[in-house]
Amino acid sequence: MATARMERKRTCVTGATGYVGSMLVKRLLERGCAVNATVRDPANSKKVSHLLDLQVLGDLKLFKADLMEEGSFDYAINGCDFVFHVATPMILESKDPENDMIKPAINGTLDVLKSCVKAKTVKHVVYTSSVAAVARKKLTRTGHVFNEESWSDVEYLASEKPLSWRYAVSKTLAEKAAWKFAKENSLDLITIIPGVITGSSLNPEVPGSVSLALSLLTGNESAINFLKSLPLMSGSISLVHVEDVCRAHIFVAENESASGRYICCAANTCVPELAKFLSKRYPSYNVLTDFGDCPANLKSIFSSEKLIKARFSYNYRMEEMYDESVEYLRAVGLLAN
Repeated sequence: MATARMERKRTCVTGATGYVGSMLVKRLLERGCAVNATVRDPANSKKVSHLLDLQVLGDLKLFKADLMEEGSFDYAINGCDFVFHVATPMILESKDPENDMIKPAINGTLDVLKSCVKAKTVKHVVYTSSVAAVARKKLTRTGHVFNEESWSDVEYLASEKPLSWRYAVSKTLAEKAAWKFAKENSLDLITIIPGVITGSSLNPEVPGSVSLALSLLTGNESAINFLKSLPLMSGSISLVHVEDVCRAHIFVAENESASGRYICCAANTCVPELAKFLSKRYPSYNVLTDFGDCPANLKSIFSSEKLIKARFSYNYRMEEMYDESVEYLRAVGLLAN
């Protein structure tokens, strides 16, 4: 049952067709909230069918909105008490990242926040950021702890152009723009910063983060290369279950003392350590073991101390995360039983 702070409140979830967005919609409905869910095309039954299935749980309305269309979030956000801004452009191999990812991420985020100010009813905004906005930089020492004070180095990313640079730049600049706007307009903003998200999905398409997390089992070469690139910049791979990500969003929205940024990461690992874990837990799969110059030990960790000190607890550790993710990929045919 919802707490008094959110009970029977109307909420808005942007990017509701996505992995986190759709699961967050479900959890909000289960807590008794009314939900306005924004999607790019409500008439596309293939894209929204998993959301329509959730209408049996409560008051769920779909609204057409697009990060590229100024003012398109006004109608969905009008009258809402809480807004969860999850939507973000994801065109990782774009030839024109400035116009395909970076500008839409920044302008779209600002447009959502402008709609919140216009509505005059929005009490709290929870924005979904990423560890890509925290720890994409050139590391010079081991033992570094990334916390909420850390930001990715945009100049380094733009000049060196590692595999994930487009997404990291877009998330970093969009979150910084959000904080600037919130301060200038006295908007109550909180950001959740998840690591690589695991678990099953309501979405008919397999989420990219799940494909990434399980690439050593599936043998997906492009995903493996992407996975190997992460610790070269951040020093480790951070993992979290989608349910815990959604719970963290709701937790900070309900917590009157919550403020600022919150890293949401339940486990830290590196590629060789992850391979060893997967080989032992799922011996029937041939797990890749040759990782070239991938760090063999953790150089750094992502700290969830702030979220834990606020009395949030994770329900899923690495074993549960991967057990559910493996069963999910088996069910959709991407892993053999």
